[in-house]
Amino acid sequence: MDLSASSSASERVSRRAAIISRHLGEASGFGSPSLVLTPCISFLPPESSEKVSFDTRELRLLLDGHDVEARDWVFRLMEECSLFCPRRRGGNRVFVAPDYNQSMEQQREMTIRRIQFLLERGVFDGWLTGSGVDLEMRKLAMYECIGLYDHSLIVKLGVHFFLWGAAIQFFGTKRHHDKFLRESENYLIKGCFAMTELGHGSNVRGIETIATFDKNTQEFIINSPCESAQKYWIGGAAKHATHTIIFSQLHINGTSQGVHAFIGQIRDANGNIMPNLRIADCGHKIGLNGVDNGRIWFDNFRVPRENLLNSVADVLPDGQYVSAIKDPDQRFAAFLAPLTSGRVNIAVNAVYISKMALAIAVRYGLTRRAFSLSSNEPEVLLLDYPSHQRRLLPLIAKACAMSIAANNLKKIYVKRSPDTSKILHIYSSAYKATFTWQNMKTLQECREACGGQGLKTENRIGILKGEFDVQSTFEGDNNVLMQQVSKALLSEYISAQKKNQPFKGLGLEHMNSPCPVIPANLTSSALRSIEFQNDVFCLRERDLLIRYASEVYQYQQQGKSRETAVLLSYQLAEDLARAFTERTILQLLVEKVKSATGPLKDVLELLRSMYALICIEEDASFLRYGHLSLSNAAAVRKEVMKLCSNVRPHALALVNSFGIPDSFLSPIAFDWIEANSWTSSNSL
Repeated sequence: MDLSASSSASERVSRRAAIISRHLGEASGFGSPSLVLTPCISFLPPESSEKVSFDTRELRLLLDGHDVEARDWVFRLMEECSLFCPRRRGGNRVFVAPDYNQSMEQQREMTIRRIQFLLERGVFDGWLTGSGVDLEMRKLAMYECIGLYDHSLIVKLGVHFFLWGAAIQFFGTKRHHDKFLRESENYLIKGCFAMTELGHGSNVRGIETIATFDKNTQEFIINSPCESAQKYWIGGAAKHATHTIIFSQLHINGTSQGVHAFIGQIRDANGNIMPNLRIADCGHKIGLNGVDNGRIWFDNFRVPRENLLNSVADVLPDGQYVSAIKDPDQRFAAFLAPLTSGRVNIAVNAVYISKMALAIAVRYGLTRRAFSLSSNEPEVLLLDYPSHQRRLLPLIAKACAMSIAANNLKKIYVKRSPDTSKILHIYSSAYKATFTWQNMKTLQECREACGGQGLKTENRIGILKGEFDVQSTFEGDNNVLMQQVSKALLSEYISAQKKNQPFKGLGLEHMNSPCPVIPANLTSSALRSIEFQNDVFCLRERDLLIRYASEVYQYQQQGKSRETAVLLSYQLAEDLARAFTERTILQLLVEKVKSATGPLKDVLELLRSMYALICIEEDASFLRYGHLSLSNAAAVRKEVMKLCSNVRPHALALVNSFGIPDSFLSPIAFDWIEANSWTSSNSL
């Protein structure tokens, strides 16, 4: 028998018994002080230690781009109204956000009440009856701010003003403008937009709803010939809408004239569904439950001949079909114009939401600590960990770059003309897809960066994932939109080659210059230079466009149709669309950096390099197609780490420059200890 082992075991038992005895004695209150509820750590606002090296108001003007006063006015309206659910958390701080604990019906009712409130305060004045670039830009600015409060609210407004209203403005003529615009602006008429069907979403040309003309009654008769033809996901249709734009295949004398748009009244003044219609609710969703999405079936539903929106084509009383646009493809393209405004708004709103999530996550990371590097040191701030910086700071650079690009997109939109319709379609498609994908990535990263607090609905980030997931597919599936971008670039390439003319437009002029050459071994200063960043982005786009055109041509040589060849080349198409979009954003960012001065210029230079290098690191195309060597790709990764440490001192100032009121953030962006205290928790 091993006596030493037995003795050791006996000692361990004795020690454990003594520890248990001591614990029991403390629990009974003997020999120990009374328990005092004091916090182990204290909250220090980041402003107490973080320095500001540039004018945050100046950066806000650059990022917002326009109408700062109008934005702040709308923010204040929502902050000061009880309909926007103000709640006190963490001392005297008041936050506004929708109450997601409400039922679907309650959320829908609150949405309509908030719209009525904003209407009465004059927010929507001129939105459908006014005109001019300044008014349109102001409208877009206020729309962005409303969207920062609640996605359901701006979707409801977007369907009414930017789809229903825009369809009447663009597709309609004076008779429609006089009859519908004023009452729509005053929300006496509540419009929706019946385009999407159960069987057809992105492929609008294939919708199955049919409209025929009855010369005897001078009416169009609209039918849903099969279940897949039911209109689906129609915002506003389930409960509130009184009228809708109906997209149908127009059949005249047995001949299909393609997709056309009609105005139909779907409810009477008492809210009753009109005859020959069936309307059902789409039900509960993962988000946007403040929007009453509905389904519509038409059963010999009649609308007057005058309700055909006839700016593009018309049907005369004798049943004759007339149109100034003879080409059916061009005519169809004209009918898709209202979707452009939707894509513009979605793209811009996605960037704003990303900025809000980053403001919350960065502020939390500047006050929350975890782990000590040694026993005698305080725990480390989350944002002082290099890995945490790498998670959040590149996202700030992307959000700033995309803000600048979004402002440029709005300028193109408000100055639109028939000559710029193609450009607007390409940019709105590219940005809508890119910005909404980036928004979802940002929300996920920020949610994780906030740990368990990111799961709480009141802290906003987690719930917004469900609210904004839909942006990837509505108003055009992102993958389809990016393929359309690549197809447009392919057409530009083929046209330039056939005509033997230089490239012009869409920023493709770099294709006319000699191909850039990237040095084999790039230094830190070279990686941060505008010359390198512009060269490598242009090289990637040039090479992918040539590869894409070559692959499509090879498939055609094998007997494939051009349509099939394009479909088979989807991988290159995806890479090309990304290259085009990121090059465009970089060049817009470079222009803004060049025009800046003083300390702000220095910070913008850091953001520009961060944006460029993180795009390079995240896209395998640079390595896949040999645009960068392995050593240069490794150098890029190391440089991103250095840039994170360079940007870190400016993190708070950058998110403060987003211009988002404190009340629109969340408790964890401020004193999260007090917000979670017993007193605060029981005051809810």
